[in-house]
Amino acid sequence: MPKVTFNNKDKSFFNTLKASVDQYFAEQKIKKTGNWRLYSKTIVLAPAAILLYSLLLFSSMPAVVAILLCCVLGFVIASIGFNVMHDACHGSYSSKSWVNETMALSSNLMGGNTYIWKFKHNIVHHTYTNIDGVDDDIALSPLMRQCSTQKWFPPHRYQHIYGFILYAFTSLAWFFVMDFTKYFNQKVHTTPMTKMTTRDHIIFWISKLLYVFLFVALPIKVVGLLPWVIGFIALNLTLGITLAVVFQLAHVVEHTEFVHFDQQDHMKIENEFAIHQIKTTANFAPRNKFISWYVGGLNYQVEHHLFPRISHVHYPEINKIVKQTCQQFGIKYNEFPTMQQAIASHYRMIRELGKKPVETVAA
Repeated sequence: MPKVTFNNKDKSFFNTLKASVDQYFAEQKIKKTGNWRLYSKTIVLAPAAILLYSLLLFSSMPAVVAILLCCVLGFVIASIGFNVMHDACHGSYSSKSWVNETMALSSNLMGGNTYIWKFKHNIVHHTYTNIDGVDDDIALSPLMRQCSTQKWFPPHRYQHIYGFILYAFTSLAWFFVMDFTKYFNQKVHTTPMTKMTTRDHIIFWISKLLYVFLFVALPIKVVGLLPWVIGFIALNLTLGITLAVVFQLAHVVEHTEFVHFDQQDHMKIENEFAIHQIKTTANFAPRNKFISWYVGGLNYQVEHHLFPRISHVHYPEINKIVKQTCQQFGIKYNEFPTMQQAIASHYRMIRELGKKPVETVAA
């Protein structure tokens, strides 16, 4: 693993925060994992995806309606990823590990891979959040410059324009390029992955073949090549931009901090781990109930990064405790009241980062 450590000798902030959060769950007499609010989403979203998929394959409808339904299916699949897959991969969907493992496989049905996702997201991203040179989530260079320490290229002048178009291809790149790149290199950006078992390899290939059968081969056979191409693109562009925007708003916005890691040196972050998470993360639209429902609490990214093994259904209440503790310790808490404000902040940030850096002249 990268030689990056945190100043955890005195974890006074997190110890105080954790004690308050634990007290909340003890007083409420509830588990930290999912409850009926999460399970009801699963009951709504999974059948909705199956119904839309079946209608698109086996029902006759005007082309415009079919394209719109493909887009709706993209939104539904994204929400399954935000709600079901994400919680399950973190082990917070259920207190039963087999339930978490089963629900986490929804990632494979979406075209991804649970093993690679867990290593990329749970281990690398959650441990080294916004650390340039380690965090794979901000490693889009040279296509995108997401922090000031990344090398500037002339096309970056226009990244605030082409960036959102690029985001739309997220799912296609994820399923057909990035997963295979990580699989064959056995590395997530600069971090070698833990060794995959024979079972992990078998699941990887079977799930990729299953995805190709369900979303490529079978639709082409049933509806024809051209309708499939149009529908597949519509579905994935919708899915891709939805996934990308939600995850970008968590860390690549104004006021969040970034750290540069030189691969040659050992680095010690001056803050304790929990404070680093707060400084590098932001919430958006915390009071918008629909967005909170749809994105699986990922608009409460601060709480998620502090307590990834607590289900997102509890974040609105934990949010109050975190804010109070941050105020007590004098720690700035990053939050945008609306999603529109967060998107605008992300736009301004990537536009500013797209400008050619001013060269400094050595004295």
